Amino acid sequence: MTNAAPTVAVGQVFEQLLVEDLTRTRIVQYAGASGDFNPLHTDATYATEVAGFPGVFAHGMLTMGMTGRVVTDVFGIAALRRFGGRFVAQVWPGDTLTARAAVVAVEDGQARLAVTTTNQDGAVVFSGEAVVALPPQPRRRP
Repeated sequence: MTNAAPTVAVGQVFEQLLVEDLTRTRIVQYAGASGDFNPLHTDATYATEVAGFPGVFAHGMLTMGMTGRVVTDVFGIAALRRFGGRFVAQVWPGDTLTARAAVVAVEDGQARLAVTTTNQDGAVVFSGEAVVALPPQPRRRP
């Protein structure tokens, strides 16, 4: 994590590798941490035979939580004012995820970021927005 937010301009992009080869263990660890033991995420037999999926898949909130790192690692957690989005596609064990935050507006001491996460095939799995507070900029003398 950075100690000071970078100088920010519209069009600036921050990108971060979130995970290579997402493991089932990490998915189950998230189930334990969140208390969400939905069998779609933890029970391969249920996911395939009952629900008809190819296997278990990650919780949407695990994907969102990992995605948030692209914002908090750059600006710091204290700067985060808002973060939300939607789950566009499932994330499977073995996936590699990369997050991207693009500055779309800077005004009133805040930056608005368009945030997306893609898998190794370039498919968007999460799409959202974050707003961060920016530190005051030093005044320039005339």
